[in-house]
Amino acid sequence: MKKILAVTGCPTGIAHTYMAEEALKSAAQKAGAEIKVETNGAGGIDNAITDADIVNAIGVIIAADKDVNPDRFNGLPVLEVPVKDGIHKAAALIEKIMSGTVPVRKGAQNSTNNTVSSNQVKESIGRQIYKHLMSGVSNMLPFVVAGGVLIALSFLWGIYSADPNNAQYNEFAALLMKIGGQAFGIMVPIFTGFIAYSIGGKPGMVAGFVGGLIANITGAGFLGGIIAGFAAGYLMLYVKKMLDGLPRSFEGLKSIFIMPLIGVFVIGAGMFLLGGPIASINNGMKSFLESLQSANPVLLGIVIGAMCSFDFGGPVNKAAYVTGTMLLGEGNFYFMAGVSAACIVPPFVIAFSTTIFRSKAFTEEERAAGLVNYVLGSTHITEGAIPFAAKDPLRVIPIMMLSSAIASVLTFICQIQVPAPHGGFLVLPLVNKPFLWVGCIFVGALVGAILLGLVRIHQNRQLVAKKSV
Repeated sequence: MKKILAVTGCPTGIAHTYMAEEALKSAAQKAGAEIKVETNGAGGIDNAITDADIVNAIGVIIAADKDVNPDRFNGLPVLEVPVKDGIHKAAALIEKIMSGTVPVRKGAQNSTNNTVSSNQVKESIGRQIYKHLMSGVSNMLPFVVAGGVLIALSFLWGIYSADPNNAQYNEFAALLMKIGGQAFGIMVPIFTGFIAYSIGGKPGMVAGFVGGLIANITGAGFLGGIIAGFAAGYLMLYVKKMLDGLPRSFEGLKSIFIMPLIGVFVIGAGMFLLGGPIASINNGMKSFLESLQSANPVLLGIVIGAMCSFDFGGPVNKAAYVTGTMLLGEGNFYFMAGVSAACIVPPFVIAFSTTIFRSKAFTEEERAAGLVNYVLGSTHITEGAIPFAAKDPLRVIPIMMLSSAIASVLTFICQIQVPAPHGGFLVLPLVNKPFLWVGCIFVGALVGAILLGLVRIHQNRQLVAKKSV
């Protein structure tokens, strides 16, 4: 039987990936179509699409913000859209695939799985850059979280517990610090390597990883990593094109020896030359943020809070999170406290509002979703607020931004430190003022919950008034 294939994937692989999966399955069921959805989540690929599936497919929907190897679908009608469209426009995507008007994806697979097809060329440059960046972020996050939490756990024995010359020294704490430091220390190379891999395949990854290591050595950090990742990826695409004329018998020599050698040398030399100037820019940005943190915490909190709730785990949210992670690696725990608080607030706004206003403003289905958001908020999963925001973005998103800004501002004013990059309330034992931090989050969430509840009551009254006319 012919069926629709779909692939979903988001940078973190936690929420958007599976929300898009559910939305597409529901839309296909309503349209009377059979669908198979492959998810590219944090734990890897589930329900993988096979060659037999491809043979029997009438078309493919790729709703992803990272590389999901789209070249395997060359020769089939393919729709490539952001993962958010898979959530909000699932019915339209299913209808379009079934209409038979979707263009066929052209191009042939190659050894790097990165042939640029005619469909890819039509993507905007901004969209392509975003996908490559998010591929780096997606693969970096597990290292950041694991390493950051282990480092944070070592502080339970004291801030100097890993220093053998200090009275606080503890052997197990020192071990945690060493392991966490190694995992946390390679986040830039991993980030850089997977940006390059998303663009230029395995040869790009080799050059990108080395570029990221040199970015670490020179102090160029994330900014240097981004430059090295894109340079390595596109350099390898260019080198591959230049070597395409070589006889087939040279394929192994080309991919294992010539391309990695050129890539590592060029990107390595470039990063050693650029590392110093980029490090100066990095240090300038760091100093500016730290000065703003102490001189104007209200302004910084408003900016961070608004960014974290603007797109609920999207690129703007990730920009704030990655900045917090970068400063965390520099020993600044204040910034991450504000970022984490701002990310935790949106699910709690939903949870509190559906509890406080219950039958006055929300349906039974929404109240059930509200209960789930208690868990999502407690574990730092901002995406739990997306279904509510999607229904009424012009009203809900500003409320969320205001709520997150309040929590972030209060966190900065209270000088709270959070040494772990993720985990929500699971890392409370590591927070210097845990109860105060929870209080800051709940104040912001309660303000948003009341505003959201009042807005929904007003909307319901307007709806009743229209029906009675």
